[in-house]
Amino acid sequence: MYPTQSLREKIKLLFIILYPILITQVGLYSMNFVDTIMSGRAGANDLAGVAIGSSLWVPVFTGLSGILLAITPIVSHYIGAKQQERVSFSVLQGIYLSIVLSLLILVAGSLIINPVLQLMDLNDSVRSIAKEYLIGLSFGIIPLFIYSVLRSFFDALGETRTTMLITLMSLPINVLFNYALIFGKFGFPELGGVGAGYASAITYWFILFISLFVVLKVRPFQGYAIFKKLHPISLSNWKEQLKIGVPIGFSIFFEVSIFAAVTLLMSMYTTETIAAHQAAINFASLLYMIPLSISMALTIAVGFEVGGRRLKDAKQYSYLGIAFALGMALLSALCLFIFNDTVALWYTTNETVFDLIKVFLIYAIFFQLSDAIAAPIQGALRGYKDVNVTLVMSLISYWIIGLPSGFLLAKYTAFGPYGYWVGLSAGLFVAAVTLFIRLRHVQKAKVLVSK
Repeated sequence: MYPTQSLREKIKLLFIILYPILITQVGLYSMNFVDTIMSGRAGANDLAGVAIGSSLWVPVFTGLSGILLAITPIVSHYIGAKQQERVSFSVLQGIYLSIVLSLLILVAGSLIINPVLQLMDLNDSVRSIAKEYLIGLSFGIIPLFIYSVLRSFFDALGETRTTMLITLMSLPINVLFNYALIFGKFGFPELGGVGAGYASAITYWFILFISLFVVLKVRPFQGYAIFKKLHPISLSNWKEQLKIGVPIGFSIFFEVSIFAAVTLLMSMYTTETIAAHQAAINFASLLYMIPLSISMALTIAVGFEVGGRRLKDAKQYSYLGIAFALGMALLSALCLFIFNDTVALWYTTNETVFDLIKVFLIYAIFFQLSDAIAAPIQGALRGYKDVNVTLVMSLISYWIIGLPSGFLLAKYTAFGPYGYWVGLSAGLFVAAVTLFIRLRHVQKAKVLVSK
């Protein structure tokens, strides 16, 4: 990161930061994407089981790892304020915190997986696949969370290409082990959809080892000497990180977990409907990586400018990000409409599931526009370290407006299972409007304080 003087320079720098983040996010999500597609080729039960297991895991991971995203604005502010000496201590504390969060997830998961799956009206095969998939994936939770901290450190320095390269190196590993473990190739047992969980865990360990090598041996990261002195746990530093990170994590959790809640409610429908719903959610989530990546880039850029007290520049970055995200959403929606059949064929050869996926994908178009506004604004607000009001807005938009309206439409209108998607789109729209109002308020308040 460096200060810019013109709008053209900002566009160039934002793109330099953004494109590696986008490739990284798409790469990371591609692991889940490949899990779902390969499992679908193994059978409808495997697709449904992995999709349900994934829908339960993704909200937990994105929510709790969102807490660790606090490292990005914290380090960005230190760099912008030329306080580099404080970086290594905060990153190390973030790693300690990530390990504690990982252990909490493992303990909680062992206690609640069975009760949660029993709540769902699933056949025994689908329930068993979902459970075994999550068990396999659990072996990679600790390295994944540690990597989340290291990645936030890389990104905060503006070195987003590093995480991109790490992710691109890991993708072939994920595909190879998915192929070997799902279909029983190269002498490995044929585990079906369950194999996707173990393949992901192996990949997470690979990513961590590469990241540690980068921190220890590659410039400029080596210069921060993250592991030179193993500081003891600092509860005061954890408090600082949690103060910023918990609202971020819960905001993300409220948005992502609503899809898991819908999956629970969708269990009243057929296995084919569940599989189609999850396949469509899987692809819509892949497209969501675009506004999410813009959001993460804005956190870096806005945090750097706010740390250096360049408030006008921070504001310009905010609106540049929103405009770009909206343009990309329109393009994504057009592609989703045109290539509807092609996308559905990626997930299944079952004609019933294929027809249902196509309809769900049409409803997914409406997600794109609201997400294109809401996600970048959340990223900009994190750059300002304004996270608490966003948490409340997310709770209201998704859980008080989105989910109840979806339930009513699904249960009492002809929309049926598609009613949930209409309700979710309504919640996302409310979130986009309220977050935009909040961003304007924060920007004006910052200007008044600086005078």
